[in-house]
Amino acid sequence: MVCLGLAGRVNRRDSLLAALVATIWGFNFVVIDWGMDGVPPLVFAAVRFTVVVVPAVLFVGRPDAPWRVVAAVGVFMSLGQFGFLYASMAAGMPPGLAALVLQAQVIFTVLIAAGVLHELPTRAQAAGVLLGSAGLVVVGAGRGGHVTVAALALCLSGALSWGIGNVVSRASGVRGGLSLTVWSALVVPVPLLALAMAIDGPAVVGDALVSLSWQAGLSTLYTAGLASLVGYGVFNTLLARNPPSAVVPWVLLAPVVAMTSAWLLLDERPNAAELAGGAVLILGVLVALRPSGGRSGGGSLRADVGDRVHGLPELGQPVTLVLADEADAPGECVRP
Repeated sequence: MVCLGLAGRVNRRDSLLAALVATIWGFNFVVIDWGMDGVPPLVFAAVRFTVVVVPAVLFVGRPDAPWRVVAAVGVFMSLGQFGFLYASMAAGMPPGLAALVLQAQVIFTVLIAAGVLHELPTRAQAAGVLLGSAGLVVVGAGRGGHVTVAALALCLSGALSWGIGNVVSRASGVRGGLSLTVWSALVVPVPLLALAMAIDGPAVVGDALVSLSWQAGLSTLYTAGLASLVGYGVFNTLLARNPPSAVVPWVLLAPVVAMTSAWLLLDERPNAAELAGGAVLILGVLVALRPSGGRSGGGSLRADVGDRVHGLPELGQPVTLVLADEADAPGECVRP
């Protein structure tokens, strides 16, 4: 485990790799939107996670975790997060705005951890939550006519599911890296297909599966192979050899890349309110992730970036909270 309390600099090679991963994750949203044309969103998500699992599950060892934890991580961090995300984008959420709104997972993680794990936020985290919430309000109030309330609500539900998954991962204390990413995906495809059949009907689902277009195939190869497996593997390696405080902020390039590429390739231009609210939201995330020496109750809370699951889905690593005592060394993490 690594903590944001660490300080340090990333060399040029690792900086370029971090920027590359953020670019891959940001462009991922445009690729999803491009490939999902004509495919029911839940079917498309199920296909993606099938490719994540097969054949990787045959070569990646099972994580050292109880099955219930692996299943819970899969349900919240994959099935819930991406099921809602794909449904949101199918309902009209632009790729760039989707990447931005998903950053609300940091806000949800802090709030849920406070309520469930009794890990009270630091002043920086509380300020970040308030700033991020204000940014979301601005985005929601000023969204263009192309974004419905339903699409925004679905995307926020994805961020909420991600936040719950972060807290589940935190509470379990499980480390797993790529193995947990792959094995937790086992619980994703079948429920997504079952939901798709209930919503769209078996005939529609069956037709979609047997008539996937070449662009749906290419999109799936990108999202499952490049964004999930390669992107996650590279980013996890960077976290293993660098202070996360010097690596994690790079992933905030992902919403910028997503919005810019959607603007250039799809002519989806964010309005002034979306840009302003997005800037406030990103500022709130940065503040919430900022190391703090303040104390709350019996110890100080530092933002911790785990090495357990996907990371920002595409946007980085799960953000959890770690309770640290005064006696801890500045660069160490402990589990209470």
